[in-house]
Amino acid sequence: MKYLIVGLGNEGQKYENSRHNIGFMILDAFVKPYNIVFIHGNYGNIAPLRLKNKHILLLKPSTCVNLSGNAVCYWIKKENIQLKNVLILVDDLALPFGFLRLKPKGNDGGHNGLKHIQYSLGTNFYYRLRFGIGNNFLFGYQVNYVLNAFTKEEKKHLPEKIKQSTEIIHSFCSLGAEITMNLFNKKI
Repeated sequence: MKYLIVGLGNEGQKYENSRHNIGFMILDAFVKPYNIVFIHGNYGNIAPLRLKNKHILLLKPSTCVNLSGNAVCYWIKKENIQLKNVLILVDDLALPFGFLRLKPKGNDGGHNGLKHIQYSLGTNFYYRLRFGIGNNFLFGYQVNYVLNAFTKEEKKHLPEKIKQSTEIIHSFCSLGAEITMNLFNKKI
């Protein structure tokens, strides 16, 4: 069985620790115990991983967040991955910092990356792990907020929340989405 796990973010040192790059951060933490690295592939950096009988392709799109649908569609088609086995890791302004929610569908919530993925796939029925980044910004400063680094206080709790996110990915691939939502959405 094949899975595609996509962490949304922007390439480049300028964006490395920004809130918008939480998807990249989660994938980096996910691969660390396996001692594998991302390699350059079409539309992004990829890391193939085999866990038990599961083939997992981890993807950090190089298209910039707002055009992530191009990378997602390319790898779904190339690897013949069922949509039910695709998980998008995304920052979410509507959730307080560190809140995690696994959802099977929904609107884009104003997130341009999700908007492009939905447009490219032609559906909003795909799994996404929403990582809350809060919305502590003045009206009109949303772009600055998501492209800036986490606060000192947030950075204290970031490793724990990223670890929980990696546990959700493991569960999604090994136990399935329904069980994972029941296990994690209630306690996090």
